[in-house]
Amino acid sequence: MDRYLVFGHPVRHSKSPFIHTLFARQTQQELEYGLAEPVVDEFAQALRTFFDQGGKGCNVTVPFKEQAFTLVDRLSPRAKRAGAVNTIKLTDDGVLLGDNTDGAGLVADLKSHGVTLADSRILLLGAGGAARGALAPLLAELPSELVIANRTHTKAQQLAAEFCDLGPVTAQTYEQLAGPFDLVINSTSASLQGELPPLVPALIHTDIAIYDMMYGASDTAFISWAKQHGARQTMDGLGMLVEQAAEAFTVWRGIRPGTKQVLRELKRNLGVI
Repeated sequence: MDRYLVFGHPVRHSKSPFIHTLFARQTQQELEYGLAEPVVDEFAQALRTFFDQGGKGCNVTVPFKEQAFTLVDRLSPRAKRAGAVNTIKLTDDGVLLGDNTDGAGLVADLKSHGVTLADSRILLLGAGGAARGALAPLLAELPSELVIANRTHTKAQQLAAEFCDLGPVTAQTYEQLAGPFDLVINSTSASLQGELPPLVPALIHTDIAIYDMMYGASDTAFISWAKQHGARQTMDGLGMLVEQAAEAFTVWRGIRPGTKQVLRELKRNLGVI
């Protein structure tokens, strides 16, 4: 039976085995999907061993995405742009192909919620790996402007300069931000610590769409804050998790699984519904 894994540290909390097991059942694909939690300096060896022993593909999560970028034989165009790899496939000719499905997952989830990206003004909070992975897919949707804001302004400037060939992307400090924005995406990990980006409440209005890449059984700190200040459409990253997994499954198996039922099952598993 074909074997797949998710590498991460920590990774025991991962919902990837649950999601991919449902995808396999839905598409009648025979595979098994497990977890691997090597310490940071043993990831390269663990990855090689997995494929030497017949592994067909894997997902890669924190803190190994940048390391995986350097370990594969070939990179997809979107992995090159993202500077990180979250999906690896062993091709028929024995090549390890590194891909990045995070940005595609984000865009698919936004569209599933009816969010219009074309001609919209988007604010992206954060300038780390999650923001980098999202930029090219977001710009491909032709927004009127994409503004990056980050606590360390120079990082936002560097990111904007790197992606400016793809569309109208600029960097601003939190103090410079002026609305209205149609969509705000929080790519920072602040919600994991129950913290908030330093965003002024005046930027929130009733017609804005709020997206936090983090998720949990209840609203993240950022979503709770946005609701308190009048945002009516708020979304967390659970749908992105499922959509990027569907993209990875398609890379591996050549068949696109449906995501709606799997997302419902995942919410039920988490106690969200």
